[in-house]
Amino acid sequence: MDQSASGNDCKNNFCIDKLIAARKSLKLSLEKSRTLGLALEKAGPRLEEINQRLPSLEAAVRPIRADKDALVAVGGHINRAVGPAAAVLKVFDAVHGLEKSLLSDPSNDLPGYLSVLKRLEEALRFLGDNCGLAIQWLEDIIEYLEDNRVADGMYLSNLKTSLKGLRELQNDGERVHLDGGLLDAALDKLENEFRRLLTEHSVPLPMSAPSLGEQACIAPSPLPVTVIQKLQAILGSLIANNRLEKCITIYVEVRSSNVRASLKALDLDYLEISISQFNNVQSIEGHIEQWGKHLEFAVKHLFEAEFNLCNDVFERIGLDVWMGCFAKIAAQAGILAFLQFGRTITESKKEPIKLLKLLDIFSSLNKLRLDFNRLFGGAACVEIQNLTRDLIKRVIDGAAEIFWEIFVQVELQRQSPPPQDGSIPRLVSSITDYCNELLGDNYRPILSQVLVIHQSWKQKKFQEMILVNEVLKIIKAVDLNLETWVKAYGDATLSCVFAMNCHWHLYKHLKGTKLGELMGDSWLKEHEQYKEYYSAIFLRESWGKLPGHLSREGLILFSGGRATARDLVKKRLKTFNEAFDEMFRKQSVWVIPERDLREKTCQLIVQTVLPVYRSYMQTYGPLVEKDASSSKYAKYTVQGLEQMLLSLFLPRRERYGSFKGRPTGSKIDNGVDLRRTASAVA
Repeated sequence: MDQSASGNDCKNNFCIDKLIAARKSLKLSLEKSRTLGLALEKAGPRLEEINQRLPSLEAAVRPIRADKDALVAVGGHINRAVGPAAAVLKVFDAVHGLEKSLLSDPSNDLPGYLSVLKRLEEALRFLGDNCGLAIQWLEDIIEYLEDNRVADGMYLSNLKTSLKGLRELQNDGERVHLDGGLLDAALDKLENEFRRLLTEHSVPLPMSAPSLGEQACIAPSPLPVTVIQKLQAILGSLIANNRLEKCITIYVEVRSSNVRASLKALDLDYLEISISQFNNVQSIEGHIEQWGKHLEFAVKHLFEAEFNLCNDVFERIGLDVWMGCFAKIAAQAGILAFLQFGRTITESKKEPIKLLKLLDIFSSLNKLRLDFNRLFGGAACVEIQNLTRDLIKRVIDGAAEIFWEIFVQVELQRQSPPPQDGSIPRLVSSITDYCNELLGDNYRPILSQVLVIHQSWKQKKFQEMILVNEVLKIIKAVDLNLETWVKAYGDATLSCVFAMNCHWHLYKHLKGTKLGELMGDSWLKEHEQYKEYYSAIFLRESWGKLPGHLSREGLILFSGGRATARDLVKKRLKTFNEAFDEMFRKQSVWVIPERDLREKTCQLIVQTVLPVYRSYMQTYGPLVEKDASSSKYAKYTVQGLEQMLLSLFLPRRERYGSFKGRPTGSKIDNGVDLRRTASAVA
């Protein structure tokens, strides 16, 4: 029992010891597990970091795993790609080094500025030529690395993305990507300098009245040679960078403004006048005269100078460029306004004075014909050419039309009544003065040229004496009008006064003139003789009859016959007075405009009437002077009668006072105004 019990105790103790040992082992294992867990927990982030670095480590060791030949060749490829890229980067650095100089003011040192700009342009050309090559080399090496698995794929992908961006920038043609806009900024500064040089040296030409009289003077180049050279240097750089149009715009703007400023002193507001602003050409006759002088001045002094300056500044670029530039200056400066004014005159209503003004316009244009052809003959001046041709055609057509119509108008006036006061019809004086002007040295060659051109346009045969023949026709029509009008008067004596007036006017005012020379001495003498003829008839049929009323027949002064004589004297004086009063009343409203003819006619009347009246009154006046009614018979003193007779035929503006027995009356001017009648058929 005891042995078995003792054995059992031993077994139990052994089991307990094993359990205790197991417990200790288990506890130790748990402690170790806990320690290991803590260690693993601490190692997690490090393992994650190692995991993230594994790709780069793999890429780093990839060359070791790559093919030996590929590894040997990759060095050469990389060197060839990096060389051009390094050169490009070096030039980029140089471009940035020019920035300070190119952002400065070029006026301080224009040659130096242009030199720096040239270096920038050369650098940009190098970059433009080599950037593509560098990119191509880099693309090639990436392709080699990719094909031979020498580099990491992600790394190569990033390189591809960068090169793709560079390639796109290169292909879009924007050089701003190469220099950051430095070249454009520099060119903008050059444009500003171009404008500054032009503006500071473009001074309006001083204007003065005497200068307009020196039309032969041609203005010198308005810019100094040094300034022109600077402008040309700037142009060279701007043109090389496709900025020619901007240069031309600046040049035209500045120079046309300068010409306008020069012309402003001439007071050219009249160029803007419209047809509705004037009644007839005569009302703006002064403007037309100014127009010719101003146009000549503008062409010979201003546009000539601009033409030469355009050639000086732009000559290296080409004829078309500088001619186009000049055309724009001329158009903007005012040449078109000059031509438009001429056109406005051609569109006004027809009247004889308009012919003279059209001839003035033609003369001005013809005088400048060679200048116009030289200055405005290029293709760029087509608008100016068209307007000039149109103006010349309108001037020639208008002048010829009015000239050919003169004869027609003279014939039409034949049916009009002559002046009721016997004065000279305006037609006669106007036409003769007009024809004299047309035959004068100022207008004859111009009108002849106009008529010849007009005839050639109509393909009519040239006539050497076309002007002379037409003037002869016109004057013969005037003669025929006079013959018709002389016969139109109901009063024969008034008809004689009218004939005297007209024939004397033609003789007096045409003798020694161009028209008189054309008509000839025999024609002039004929009119003088007609004047004498009608003067004699006038005296005989009017005042020559008055002395007959103062007959001495039957007047015997003796004591027994005194009463009878007194009665006869009274009767004859009364008859004389009545005839005189009637004749004076009637003729006091008649007019002899020419002073010499009027005074001579009055003297002839006085010589016809006064001696007889004086003698009669000296002999028989005493018979009636003592009579209570003497004033009825001895109505006029000799002096009073003479004064009345000498006051006859005065134009209204020269008449003065009134005399006893002189009736009041008014002159009815029924003369014909050719200017009005000519325009009436316009």
